[in-house]
Amino acid sequence: MTFPSVRPRRLRRTPALRRLVADVRVSPADLVLPVFVKEGISAAAPIVSMPGVVQHTRDSLRKAVAEAAEAGVGGVILFGIPAVKDARGSGADAADGIVQLALADVAAEVGDSLVVMSDLCLDEYTDHGHCGLLTETGEVDNDATLARYASIAVAQAKAGTQVVAPSGMMDGQVAAIRGALDGAGFAELPILSYSTKYASGFYGPFRDAAECAPQFGDRSAYQQDGARSADEGVREALLDVAEGADAVMVKPALAYLDVVRAVSQAVEVPVAAYQVSGEYAMVEAAAAQGWVDRERIILEQLVGIRRAGASMILTYWATEAAAWL
Repeated sequence: MTFPSVRPRRLRRTPALRRLVADVRVSPADLVLPVFVKEGISAAAPIVSMPGVVQHTRDSLRKAVAEAAEAGVGGVILFGIPAVKDARGSGADAADGIVQLALADVAAEVGDSLVVMSDLCLDEYTDHGHCGLLTETGEVDNDATLARYASIAVAQAKAGTQVVAPSGMMDGQVAAIRGALDGAGFAELPILSYSTKYASGFYGPFRDAAECAPQFGDRSAYQQDGARSADEGVREALLDVAEGADAVMVKPALAYLDVVRAVSQAVEVPVAAYQVSGEYAMVEAAAAQGWVDRERIILEQLVGIRRAGASMILTYWATEAAAWL
């Protein structure tokens, strides 16, 4: 018996054929746009290390979110930068804090045309730049920090967020936030937990944008170690799901696609991957030199993250990429 020759290339011959048989697709609705809003500035301020990204005013933020909604982007996530910082990050849960005001602005601007999320952490608000309250010896106090996170979650819920996204990597943070939200009458508000967040060199430009670089030490004592296998990332995700997380996140994306895959196979909730500032900045820098095809490499990365198992992708290119998809 003879068999016809198998030639996979037959289905690659033309763009139309490739589109027809593609089984990994990225749509605008899969994308979430991270945005920064800063208190006390009169005009949007460019971020040098992230060309094309700015610290927004409340007015420019409304415009950016409206453009994202018009492009079909699935969601936005807000990061706030207060005018004044202190040891406990008081601006994070103040009723007139910058993120609470911006959340109300954005909710009024776009309604339900996209999902409005809020990052929930303390590093942007503390004068020391760490993600929690400190002990007298300078260690992050896990349990005292949980009480702050619970208060921030309720403040963001009252301001109109549609998803809270805790990113501090404190043990028990999801349970503390879920309990606080339920107790305050926000039992239906989802939690997207940064469950699998690594201590990474890819965060440098973000720390410029959010003005949150640690004033001493680093965050390796509470963020995950990239030298550990994907199994540990899976355990972290499963713990957060058990505590009440409605979706989980792997951050960064590109160097941790094995973890994205492992987590997506282990949990029964949506998995997000954050294409972080360093990933963005490297492409922009190379494209500015003419070394890479900018649009092609952006789309290739998005497809790769989706192929690894992410159901949503946080990316600074969300609005622009939506027009290409």
